[in-house]
Amino acid sequence: MSLLCGPLNAWLRLVEKRRLVRETDPEALRRSFERNAWLFFHAPRGTGFTRETVAGVPVQWVAARGVAWEAGPLLLYFHGGGFVFGSSDTHRAMLGRLSAEAGLPACLPDYRLAPEHPFPAAIEDALAVWRAVADRPGGVILGGDSAGGGLALALLGEILRQGLPQPAGLFAFSPLTDFTFSGASLRKNAEADVVLPASRAEEIARLYLRGAAVDDPRASPLFVDFTGAPPVWLTAGDTEILLDDTRRMAERLRAQDVGVTEEILRDLPHVWPIFHNILPEARASLRDLAVWIRSL
Repeated sequence: MSLLCGPLNAWLRLVEKRRLVRETDPEALRRSFERNAWLFFHAPRGTGFTRETVAGVPVQWVAARGVAWEAGPLLLYFHGGGFVFGSSDTHRAMLGRLSAEAGLPACLPDYRLAPEHPFPAAIEDALAVWRAVADRPGGVILGGDSAGGGLALALLGEILRQGLPQPAGLFAFSPLTDFTFSGASLRKNAEADVVLPASRAEEIARLYLRGAAVDDPRASPLFVDFTGAPPVWLTAGDTEILLDDTRRMAERLRAQDVGVTEEILRDLPHVWPIFHNILPEARASLRDLAVWIRSL
C-alpha cells in the first residue's frame, strides 16, 4: 500500500462514507459527487470531450491527446453511483487517463437514473447505445464501475441472449452484480469498507428495482448465462462490501468457460482507479487494464 492510500482511506471513511450514511436526497448526492469530481479528478492535459445523443441517450465522448475519435476500437463505459447518482462528468477524467493508456476513445452514456427512472430504464438505455455502436470498425470493449460495472455485465447478458454482435471484451471495477445481497462480504466487510455503507444496500435496491425481482439477470448479472462470452477483466479490493460480487462473478464466468482475469488487491477503496490523480495504485491498475485491452 502506498503512503497516500492510508490518508485517502481515512478521509473517505470520515467524510464520504458518513455522507452516504446520512444523505437521503438523491439530488444532494448527485451535487456532492459532481462537485468532488470537479475538484479532485482531472484528465491528462489535452484530453478532448464532446457531447451528443446516441440512440436517444445523452453521451459524452472522451479521447486523450492524439487519439482519433472516429476510427478504431471504442471503450463503451458505464459510470457507477448505485443507479441513483454519478454521470459522464464524474467519470470522464478517469476515462481520459485510460484513453491515454490504451490509445482508444471512450463513450460514456448518461443513462437514466433512479428513483425518477427505475429499472429497467438503465439497461434499456445501455442496450440502445450498444445497438448504435456495435458495428464500429475495430470493435467495442464494454466497461464500468460499481453499479455501472453491473450494468455492463447485464448488457453483455442481453447481447448474448438476443444474439446481437458481441463486444471484444468487458472490464469492471468493483461491480455490483447481485441485488439479492447474498455475498458474505456485505456483512464481513461492513466495517472495513471505507466508502460504501452496507446499511444503505436495501434502500438502493428499493429505489432502483421498484418491486422488480432482485434476481432478474438484467439487474443482477450474477444470474446471467454467459456461455460464449468474450474475455472479462474484473478487479475489486479485499475490504469492499462488494468483494464477493466480483469473486462469485469470476467463478460463474469460469464455470461457463469464459476467459477471466481477476485481480483482488489489498486495502484499496471502492473503485480506486477513479483516484488516478492521487493513488499510484490507481495509475498502475489503469496501466494493467490498458495492457489487457490492447491484448484483445
